Amino acid sequence: MTIIPAIDIIDGKCVRLTKGDYSQKIIYNEDPLEVALQFEDAGIKRLHLVDLDGAKAGDVKNWKVLEKLAGKTRLVIDFSGGISSEKNLAITFNSGAAYAAVGSIAVKDEFTLSGWLLAYGAEKFIIGADVKDEVIVIKGWTEKTALTVFDLIETYKLKGVKKIFCTDVGKDGMMQGPATDLYKKIMNQHPSIDLIASGGISRINDLDELREAGCDGAIIGKAIYENKITLKELKRFL
Repeated sequence: MTIIPAIDIIDGKCVRLTKGDYSQKIIYNEDPLEVALQFEDAGIKRLHLVDLDGAKAGDVKNWKVLEKLAGKTRLVIDFSGGISSEKNLAITFNSGAAYAAVGSIAVKDEFTLSGWLLAYGAEKFIIGADVKDEVIVIKGWTEKTALTVFDLIETYKLKGVKKIFCTDVGKDGMMQGPATDLYKKIMNQHPSIDLIASGGISRINDLDELREAGCDGAIIGKAIYENKITLKELKRFL
């Protein structure tokens, strides 16, 4: 199982939200590069970089942070938040992202995203499924849709996308454990996908449970920043 630390960016700073609430913001570090280098030094290979300003605005904002991290580390970075146009997508890849992680556009504009998948290759994309009660939420978790996570996965699996990351908004930042039952349900219905779990991971045993549930990767944020899971503990997964 791939360990993928998260760096969430607001105003160029490394922050964390609780349940996706922008008013519940904690700044962990003024310099995201410092954080990324700590991850790299610990032997971590991947990074999940989230432009929270971009997610809220529907337009990529913190691409310079991506450019800096991609240029000064060897981390394989997926970037998300505000990728809503061809221009945003070009900025994402030109700034050094290995993957574009897309959520809102996957729900609201299937036609455009399908074109991107053909133009760039489906392997360059991760579909971000942000979920509340098995229903997809978009725009930085501020807007609920009528689409279930299972429907979304089926749609893009048929278009060649294999990687899906799923965040249970109700779990995110709560440090009360991940949505393991939901992930088991997803893997039962879609065993061929690479499912990346996100949200609620608070102890090293959570990672064992997610691996047993069939998850291909796990995104970890707050648990690392608040020292609930140490970088040393993560070494057995690397």
